[in-house]
Amino acid sequence: MLITTTELRILSHQKAPVKVYFENLNAIRCIAAFLVVVHHIEALKTRIPIPNYWNNTIILLIGRLGVILFFVLSGFLISFLLFKEQEITKNIAIKNFYIRRILRIWPLYYLIIIATFFIIPFIDFFTIEGFSKDVVWSHLFVKLCLYVMLLPNLVLNLFGSVSYAAQTWSIGAEEQFYLVWPFLMRYVKNKWFLLLGIIIGYLLIKFSFHLLPTNEFVTIFNGYWISTPIHCMAIGGLFALLIYKNSSTSTVIRKLLFTTSTQVVVLATTFLSIAIGFNFPHLNDEFYAILWGILISNFAANANRLFSMENTWSNYMGKISYGLYMFHPLVIVFSIKILQYLKIENNFILYPLVFVILIAVSSLSYEFFEKNFINKKVNYSTILSGANAKV
Repeated sequence: MLITTTELRILSHQKAPVKVYFENLNAIRCIAAFLVVVHHIEALKTRIPIPNYWNNTIILLIGRLGVILFFVLSGFLISFLLFKEQEITKNIAIKNFYIRRILRIWPLYYLIIIATFFIIPFIDFFTIEGFSKDVVWSHLFVKLCLYVMLLPNLVLNLFGSVSYAAQTWSIGAEEQFYLVWPFLMRYVKNKWFLLLGIIIGYLLIKFSFHLLPTNEFVTIFNGYWISTPIHCMAIGGLFALLIYKNSSTSTVIRKLLFTTSTQVVVLATTFLSIAIGFNFPHLNDEFYAILWGILISNFAANANRLFSMENTWSNYMGKISYGLYMFHPLVIVFSIKILQYLKIENNFILYPLVFVILIAVSSLSYEFFEKNFINKKVNYSTILSGANAKV
């Protein structure tokens, strides 16, 4: 039997693991992935080069927003599950946490890295401007070491984009977050202090770069810091804490966030801000992270949400969203090259072609590769979530 968390209902059993399932999160993952894909379709057009909309303010904005949505969502779900684990077991099994993350993230991550460095560079079909073997293999040893150590965001700031592995920068940021998060959750009792402290601390360091003299080290570290927005994950954790806690303050804030008027205003603000390509001065990531956090909280835990995106299709798209994210640069270039060969330059054909191929590739990856590892997570879980919670 499974009880979903429309009203944050939790199913517990003496022997079986506790199951936690938030509705709509898979649909939100799907949206985040699609935002990034659209952004990169136009970005990669500039490298072919073919006519593109890269300078459109919406296109420039949505790629980063898609990644920020991933970060907030990850912080929300991971934090809630850790809160629940600590409540049930009076502890957080850090080793098991790492094993679960390894089983979900590492196999596809390292597959992409291997393909990027040792397979794709030898296939001329995938060579475009900036995506050649010479570019990929420059500083090869250092790049490989950093990728192996899950520091792709540092590679990005030291050496620039590395062809078909450039998107992994955000995976590195999340893995670095996961490295410290279970320790902080386990040993810091005041979770409000922890989450707010991380957000404030991150921003203080971010703005301190403006006070430092400009040199190569400061520029690189500033770039690395911006590409490691752990405070957005902490913002997700903050909303998870609001959902999890039943204190009087949390209840009041939650009731305010869950009102119809709040939902309408936040949803309208989000859509309008994206539609006009709005960038909040100096705090753009944070502005959108808060909007995403409010929307995630409502879609996940509000019984009176404006509407639901929970359906078979969106659930499956969410399940394969990791593949959508990791394979999309390769599929985009493949699709553009195929249409060029056929002498077709038409977005009405390119976009559907990219998404059809990408969904097919990601589905195959999920069903025949990723799922082999995902299914093993249950052996290291006190709490089952996502697809495992629906079994």
